[in-house]
Amino acid sequence: MIGFLIRRTFQAIIVILGVILILFILSKQNPRAEIIAALGPRANPAEIHHFQLVNGLLLPIWDQLWRYVDGLVVHLNLGYSYHYNQDVRAIIAERLPKTLTLVGASTVIALVIAVPLGVVQTVWRHKPIDYALTTITFVGYAMPAFLLGTLLIQYFAFNIKLFPVSPPQSATAWTIFTDPRAFVLPLVTLSAITIASFSRYMRRSMLDAMAEDYVRTARAKGASNKRVLYGHALRNALIPILVLVGLSLPAIVGGALITETVFNYPGMGLLTVQAAFNTDIPVVLGTTLVITVAVVVGSLVADILCALADPRIRLGSSG
Repeated sequence: MIGFLIRRTFQAIIVILGVILILFILSKQNPRAEIIAALGPRANPAEIHHFQLVNGLLLPIWDQLWRYVDGLVVHLNLGYSYHYNQDVRAIIAERLPKTLTLVGASTVIALVIAVPLGVVQTVWRHKPIDYALTTITFVGYAMPAFLLGTLLIQYFAFNIKLFPVSPPQSATAWTIFTDPRAFVLPLVTLSAITIASFSRYMRRSMLDAMAEDYVRTARAKGASNKRVLYGHALRNALIPILVLVGLSLPAIVGGALITETVFNYPGMGLLTVQAAFNTDIPVVLGTTLVITVAVVVGSLVADILCALADPRIRLGSSG
């Protein structure tokens, strides 16, 4: 188990370092963008030279890379946003809790709904209810988040005025508990695009579990269908779902970026889109790095949970 943890942790570190290198290379593709953002388009050559000298932009590329990595890893320095006149780390610290709340709540909701759906489809497979749920999940899987969000806003916010168009713009995540109605539409939008894939995967996992030898053995011993389904098949079918949650984090976070933009939700996704429109390169790179680290850590945690739940995973990886 220790060897498995070391290997997975080492792989996660390599991925993060690779992303840091890519972000550094991207930051050097348009060196004048940061200068214009800091000094304005009318800066004279003397001001530009002084800015480059102070910020180390005249150093050799390897020295710049070392300063960049040292600032990130040792000092957690994500740069400075001249658009907001604030450290990028402070800006992200205000927005990150809301995105974590949205992504976490939508993932839990998706699991709570998708797992029973997968079980129902397994019990009633090749029956009308299975075909109906399959059709619904395919439609949900194919529908873009921006289209679903727009339709929900049009009907529930404008037509029947049941929910507000956008949640409060407070910087704290605790606003969700003071006005939960404002977060219903973003949660539904982000959950819907996840439920479809989770339920289909759960159905497939349940069907595979029902075909295993231990299920046939339980039936031969006289176990009831209920006990076979919930006591044997479901428990083992849930293990791959942990892997799916980790692998689905990039898609969920990408959906959060679109969902936050549609609903003007003040999280990391909306911050990234606004920074891209404002050519705020430090904020774009900072949010990209933070989202990448969150996805990698989430995948690592999912791998560890799967290894703890099923020893065959770590035995297979060592072989």
